[in-house]
Amino acid sequence: MSVPSMIVDKLSEMPPASSLALYIDVNSYFDALRAIVDIYATKNDMYVFYISSTIPSRNIVSIFELLGIETSRVFFVDTISHLMPVETEYSDKFLYIESPTMLENIMLKIEYLLRKYGDKKAMVVLDSVNSMAIHNDLKILSEFLHIFVTSLRNWEAYMVIISLKEQTTQEIRTMLNFVTDDTLEVGEG
Repeated sequence: MSVPSMIVDKLSEMPPASSLALYIDVNSYFDALRAIVDIYATKNDMYVFYISSTIPSRNIVSIFELLGIETSRVFFVDTISHLMPVETEYSDKFLYIESPTMLENIMLKIEYLLRKYGDKKAMVVLDSVNSMAIHNDLKILSEFLHIFVTSLRNWEAYMVIISLKEQTTQEIRTMLNFVTDDTLEVGEG
């Protein structure tokens, strides 16, 4: 079974307001993004609120365009661009946070998007927990994710937390097992 099929099947069997820890290898990264953003969210008429902590949001949009992924319903909460010399564009499509350590601001920006675009269901994607773990104490990150996932349940929003297998420690796995409803491992890594 292909990586996109595995991910779409897993998300399809999950009830609304569920959270998924998605362990992917680096070779499956783009297939996973296509499955979440293009196939699943589009098929289910959902908004995607994408928290970028690894790759600046403008670069992700460029990648999506190269892959032919429709981005009209994708909104970014970008935690990494301020740390890099990249061009930033300010609009509802791109919301910036000064640092991945400002966890409360991430939640506030997502809540803003949920309120503003409440006419459809939402999928919140955290890309990636590994990068967030570099910038935050694991205990604080775990507490944040627990509160965040619980908050998203009130909005009946789905959440996918991406973790790159090559960078996933046992502590990150334990944390994700605690804060998510289910897990899926795809790829070979």
